[in-house]
Amino acid sequence: MNNIIACIKSVFQKYATFEGRSSRPEFWWFYLLCLVINLIFGALGKAGIWINVIWSVAILIPSLAVGTRRLHDIGKSGWYLLIALIPIVGAIILIIWWAKPGEEGENKYGPKAVAPTAE
Repeated sequence: MNNIIACIKSVFQKYATFEGRSSRPEFWWFYLLCLVINLIFGALGKAGIWINVIWSVAILIPSLAVGTRRLHDIGKSGWYLLIALIPIVGAIILIIWWAKPGEEGENKYGPKAVAPTAE
């Protein structure tokens, strides 16, 4: 549980950091948190929609940043996030890339990403 919190905390500590690499746990725990919060706000009805809009705006930059760092971990440019603009196919391609293990050792984006741990 502490490692999950450490992963999510790491994303918010690197709020607008587009350089470097992010591990799969860091990326996926953050997106799971976002999904759960969106579902909760969605269940609140009309009032939840506005809260959800505020939440979505608040996490836009960290979402783009962690997505970019995750692509860096597999050796791809962050600009590949734009592939999401292709309906359905773009999202599927991104999910496959995000699920891939990162490159071993250092690549042009930095040293190998290691999942944050609780201290």
